[in-house]
Amino acid sequence: MIVSVRSNPQNSTDYRHSISCSPGTEVDEMIAKTSMYLLIPALIVLAMFVVSCASQGKRPLGMTNGKLAPCPARPNCVSSEDDAGPSRIEPLTFTGTPETAWVCLKRAIQGNGGTIEREGSDYIWAIFKTRLFRFVDDIEFRMDLKNEVIHVRSASRVGYSDFGVNRRRVGALRLIFSQEQNKLADKSVEDINPACNTYVGD
Repeated sequence: MIVSVRSNPQNSTDYRHSISCSPGTEVDEMIAKTSMYLLIPALIVLAMFVVSCASQGKRPLGMTNGKLAPCPARPNCVSSEDDAGPSRIEPLTFTGTPETAWVCLKRAIQGNGGTIEREGSDYIWAIFKTRLFRFVDDIEFRMDLKNEVIHVRSASRVGYSDFGVNRRRVGALRLIFSQEQNKLADKSVEDINPACNTYVGD
């Protein structure tokens, strides 16, 4: 007896096609996955760069009716002029003369990496930039002679939450401000050079 075995030409073609194309398909999938892994970080960096550029053009509101502007509803701002809530922070206190306190404050700002943009007898506006993407945060101060305090407002220009950055910044400035006051506690206003905000003496 002779048994005849026939193969299906169509099935044979499909099988050979699947075998020959399988390695190429796997390579394509690997390339697609690798491209996606590279694309996502690139898009994130690009988005951060765009947001950083957008933050460069905005400016703080300054004082309104003799006070610093209230914080928005977003958790990226703290202010000692806010009555209550999560944005509330204590003002800076000083014991010497207002003039000496102002000098100490400016030294604290510059010592902590800030840049003073505007300065008056009762108002200071300074900016801080993040190291990586150069996001701009604004910090403002108002001298309150009646209560012998310096009110402070620190806010991010863009974004929703600052993850506590502004509160920590005010805390760091408060510490440096206190240290500067101790340095100049026994110095008179005449001993301080207003031009460079440094003590002229020993």
